[in-house]
Amino acid sequence: MTPQDGYRPGGGHGPRSAQEVAAERADWSVRHSVAAVAARTTALVNVLCGPDDPAPEEVAAVLRAHGERVAEALSARDVAELREAARHVREVFAAEDADGAAARVNALLPLNAGVLRLTSHGGASPWHPHLDGDDDAPWGEWLLASSCLALTVLIWDHQRAPGGVCASPVCGRVFLTRGSGPVRRYCSRRCATRERVAAHRRAKRDEAAEGAGPAV
Repeated sequence: MTPQDGYRPGGGHGPRSAQEVAAERADWSVRHSVAAVAARTTALVNVLCGPDDPAPEEVAAVLRAHGERVAEALSARDVAELREAARHVREVFAAEDADGAAARVNALLPLNAGVLRLTSHGGASPWHPHLDGDDDAPWGEWLLASSCLALTVLIWDHQRAPGGVCASPVCGRVFLTRGSGPVRRYCSRRCATRERVAAHRRAKRDEAAEGAGPAV
């Protein structure tokens, strides 16, 4: 339901402040923005494309954290469909530039079953676009369609690859490109720092080996 002025959901904790109402309305309006869908896509690709099969509740927790309503427990089949869709979407993040990312999105768009439409899920969400067959499409179809739509807009808007894959060989998580600065290589400062330290240690070892000279 949409935010109601002055009262908390359920009405059990007294009236809300104007700031709380404004914050809830702001959250409501951006819940299905391109940025929000792209962030959700990234989180789902990372949980679904890891080395191990995620538990259904683990995937459901990510969906809920990004504002999706998971009325029933996800089944093993749901997770399998989501994993298959996520593998396709991850290929877009792996593209080196806008041309490569656009080509991969173009290859995925025909896999979506529906045509572009606007929906509010019967008033349960802000109006936002969908490309899947209907509002109750299977999870895998929904993820592929919504991800392609968000990544399409990011490529269109910024004319660059929408994201990347962490260059750390022990990570491999995907991330979104932000701003117009230098090309980003790592998903986080933690990964970047770890790889810089590892490179520094390798350089020190190489220097030490060269300084030792050939064994006699």
